[in-house]
Amino acid sequence: MNEIAAGFQRFSRDVFPTQAALFKKLATTHQPTALFIGCSDARVVPELITQTDPGELFVIRTAGNLVPPHGQGADGVAASIEYAVSVLGVADVIVCGHSACGAMTALASGSDLTGLPAVAGWLHHADASKARTDAGEHLAGPDRVAALVRDNVLAQLANLKTHPSVAKALVQQKLTLHGWVYDIGTGSAEMLDVDSGRFVALTS
Repeated sequence: MNEIAAGFQRFSRDVFPTQAALFKKLATTHQPTALFIGCSDARVVPELITQTDPGELFVIRTAGNLVPPHGQGADGVAASIEYAVSVLGVADVIVCGHSACGAMTALASGSDLTGLPAVAGWLHHADASKARTDAGEHLAGPDRVAALVRDNVLAQLANLKTHPSVAKALVQQKLTLHGWVYDIGTGSAEMLDVDSGRFVALTS
């Protein structure tokens, strides 16, 4: 904790003064251009890997970058999606999975989660993801995890479309959805090519 507090002190002393004008603007203005839905994993920092400034991304981070479908009661994920799309008017939503995801690894390996009931319940939002992978090639180990990570991005994009705010914005052509997979070890990323349904190297 001391290191975290010291980090904040360095930010206040060394970083904030160099961007004072930006933070003065942000104090009264909130206009992010994109919603980034990523994993809670500490190794995946949206603003770092996208090299965006404060105020540019509206971020939701959940275990396994899961997006519960609409209609299962009020929750923080649904509220954040609705606010980002309907109030902030973001033009893009990115669902980003990543390599070596702990949630996807647990599902791929069939880990016993009886001692983690909250985790087990949450991971049911990836049931469709696992079904996709199970129906495909018979893979094992890291290859199975990698396939599940990609199938999970597809499934969560489908869940995202069930949210009324998203469905409305898509019909009005005010919103574009994107699927990404980030590789921690190489710093590279893939994006979903909508036409082919495959993941290809991320380009600008």
